[in-house]
Amino acid sequence: MEGAMFYWISWSIWVYLTFILERQNPYRLKLSVLILILIIFSSIHLMYGEVEFYASGIYLLIISYVFISQEKRGAIIYFFICSCIVSMAYVTFHLFEIFDPIWIIFKKEWLMGICFGYLAILLQKTLKGRLIIILTGTINGEFLYAYILSKYQFPYAIGAYDYLDVYALISALLIGWSMIENAGVLLQNHFPFFEKGKQKSS
Repeated sequence: MEGAMFYWISWSIWVYLTFILERQNPYRLKLSVLILILIIFSSIHLMYGEVEFYASGIYLLIISYVFISQEKRGAIIYFFICSCIVSMAYVTFHLFEIFDPIWIIFKKEWLMGICFGYLAILLQKTLKGRLIIILTGTINGEFLYAYILSKYQFPYAIGAYDYLDVYALISALLIGWSMIENAGVLLQNHFPFFEKGKQKSS
């Protein structure tokens, strides 16, 4: 089924945000609405001249620039540099896939998820920053890749389910990694007796 990974991950995150996350969390409502709109737009297919795209692609492009515009000027410049790096890597990956597909030794989605997740971890320290540069970089990479293919008369749908699967997987991997990074803090907050035991032993 097309977009199965995207739908599974998106609905899982939406359910967590809506029913499990604390209601006092300031990001809870905003993120749940954004994800729900993305799910709705994912099935809307559009044509503009000879350019084929999904509404989800335009939606993610707008969202990515809104997120970056809310940062400070210095951070915006760094986000822009990181996004350009991700975009170039995204386009390069797809071009290598066309011209030399032998090097892709296992499923493309997982290979891209691991590679771009690791790249985001190297470039940004926070989960928010990592998700922003992946969103901005990959969706800009989609438009650039479609432009390159159009020069050779190859059709390509921007923001289609293949892209959404990859983006959802990268996001899930980054969220999972962030949970591992913050596991020590979470344990101390929920199980303070670990900290007391550590102090007694010292």
